[in-house]
Amino acid sequence: MKSEIYQRVTDQIIADLEKGELTWLTPWSAGGGKRLIELPERHDGTRYQGVNILMLWMAASRGGFSAPIWMTYRQAIGYGAHVRTGEQGSTIVYANTYKNFMVNEKGEEEEQHVPFLRHYTVFNVDQIEDLPTRFYATKAANLSPKARIQHADRFFSSLGADIQHGTLDAFYSPKKDQIYVPEFELFHYPEAYYATLAHEVIHWTSHNSRLNRDFRKSQGDDEGYAREELVAELGAAFLCADMSLKPQPSADHAAYIQGWLKIFRNDKRAIFSAAAHAQRAVNYLHKLASKNGKNDHSHCRLAA
Repeated sequence: MKSEIYQRVTDQIIADLEKGELTWLTPWSAGGGKRLIELPERHDGTRYQGVNILMLWMAASRGGFSAPIWMTYRQAIGYGAHVRTGEQGSTIVYANTYKNFMVNEKGEEEEQHVPFLRHYTVFNVDQIEDLPTRFYATKAANLSPKARIQHADRFFSSLGADIQHGTLDAFYSPKKDQIYVPEFELFHYPEAYYATLAHEVIHWTSHNSRLNRDFRKSQGDDEGYAREELVAELGAAFLCADMSLKPQPSADHAAYIQGWLKIFRNDKRAIFSAAAHAQRAVNYLHKLASKNGKNDHSHCRLAA
């Protein structure tokens, strides 16, 4: 069953990439713009993490759901509600380890941590009737498209990253440990600036003094580069969703797609690994911002 889940998710992402679509960006326009895009969350407000974000974004895109809230059949009944007849649930996964004790060749008992993966079925609140009204409430946009977005500025400034403005391209230099981005005024709309900055900040977390992430050591230069770009793409999407920003695909995506397709076809667990690394980077940034006491918790929460 675990192998089937890996394959099912990977196959869906490959199908999207072959159409030139990015799974982690298609939900930005889901629901006809009825509400600001958000990270998917459980009925109690706890946010999903890692690959579950992608799986539920895919489900929301396919189903045209405008709400980010999901719950199980039993949880819906607990609220005195019911899933509409004929509605199909969506799969999420839970990964963890359990302890197992084995006797080694020396006859000594050793503790092992064995990984396992379980799957569950959840429904979007748009598929459920008679829930309390708070589950169906929409949010009104309150950000001016012509101004800098203050809560995003506060978040990025709280990280302490060395961000240099004035270049014509955006990139992260591991050697100098510096982020380079064009001036804010050169972007077509505010969200594009912050999405670009989010992408480079995810790269910034790879430094050996932070999360020490370097895929080139195990995968080689070309594949390692593609995997790191995938982590940065996913991490930026997660981070933008955290801050209720609405980025759009950049011109670079088309160049990356072929490299990602090759990885996914050869490794059905690649998207799970990339999503986990992306989530780890986002969590690291949130903790760093909170530590510095400047995180705007009204717009940006640590995923749980």
